[in-house]
Amino acid sequence: MSTERERLLSAFIEHRDALLGYLRQRFGSPSLAEDLVQETWLRLARHTPERDIVNPRAYLFRIATNLGTDHLRHQNMGVEIQAEDEEIAQVPAQVVDPAREVQSHDDLERLLEIIDNLPPRCREIFILCRVEGLSHAQIAERLNISKSTVVSQMVKALARLEQAME
Repeated sequence: MSTERERLLSAFIEHRDALLGYLRQRFGSPSLAEDLVQETWLRLARHTPERDIVNPRAYLFRIATNLGTDHLRHQNMGVEIQAEDEEIAQVPAQVVDPAREVQSHDDLERLLEIIDNLPPRCREIFILCRVEGLSHAQIAERLNISKSTVVSQMVKALARLEQAME
């Protein structure tokens, strides 16, 4: 791993809570904020900047803000139509492709198997965060561990999931 990437990942861990608070305030959704924080982490983990970042904190906040703006832009592209019940009933139901349904089921089974094979603490933290929707602070309090341990275990879980799903 490059030194710059390590520096950015360390900055992420250091500023994660502030970033989460900022995103909650800016976008008004705790779940969206949590998703944006995780996506920011993945963006940092996948890409090494070609130049040294002068202000890692500002860089992190810029990535997260851009991700949130992109999310809202895509969300707002949806079109809503008012229609009567009779008109809606005439719209044909979307048929699910059986091959796609089988593939989705296989992907889900594979994902569950990967999660099941995570180390016990890592799996527990991942489930508390992603399934039960607890924040890192809530998980740390519940398990009587530090927030940085929660973050590092989530990073470990996400890295293993990403690696296994590739």
